[in-house]
Amino acid sequence: MKRREFTHLSAASALAAGSAGGLLVTQPALAQGGPVEGRQYQKLANKIPGAAPGKIEVIEFFWYGCPHCYVFEPTIEAWAKQLPADVTYRKVHVAFRENVKIHQRLFFTLEAMGKEAQVRPAIFNAIHRGGQALTDPKAMATFLAPLGVDSAKFLETYNSFTVQTKCLQATKLQDSYNIDGVPTIAIGGRFLTSPAMAGFGLRASEEELGQRAIAVATFLLEQSRK
Repeated sequence: MKRREFTHLSAASALAAGSAGGLLVTQPALAQGGPVEGRQYQKLANKIPGAAPGKIEVIEFFWYGCPHCYVFEPTIEAWAKQLPADVTYRKVHVAFRENVKIHQRLFFTLEAMGKEAQVRPAIFNAIHRGGQALTDPKAMATFLAPLGVDSAKFLETYNSFTVQTKCLQATKLQDSYNIDGVPTIAIGGRFLTSPAMAGFGLRASEEELGQRAIAVATFLLEQSRK
């Protein structure tokens, strides 16, 4: 989902659109011989430092409230579990507007508590299937309590300097990569791709576009080793 779409496309309507006959992407299709720079992926002008020496960093920029991130989640998580030892993977929650910033704070609160991966599926389902906004800290704490997240500790961490700093760092990283839509995958501090980019010229389901994004990301991992 592009930053500009947040103001007029709800999660429910986007999910309906994505499931109604597939997503039409108008740019040229994937060329024979592999992904094409400027079409299926972008190459950054300057490498952005990140991972430890000898490691290739993969980052998924996402938003809990993005319907496309919700659909892409099982695909990228399955891929992430099979990445080779020289690759590090992490998610970074974006902060495009106020309600997105609140979800970013939720993400880093749970990450600081060591609970984010455990409760992420429930958060996605609550927002995209249950119609819950989860934009109020007390409502978040009430929702998370049955999932094993201590409410008092959650609220304390949510308001902590540590989480505030993590949010600022994430937003700075988002801006360094010039992220204007999610989900977007950054590879090796050098490349960007996404389901929308990888699916140039195709009429396909969001699931199929996600698989193509993974194929492009795998290609870009090999390029990062050169």
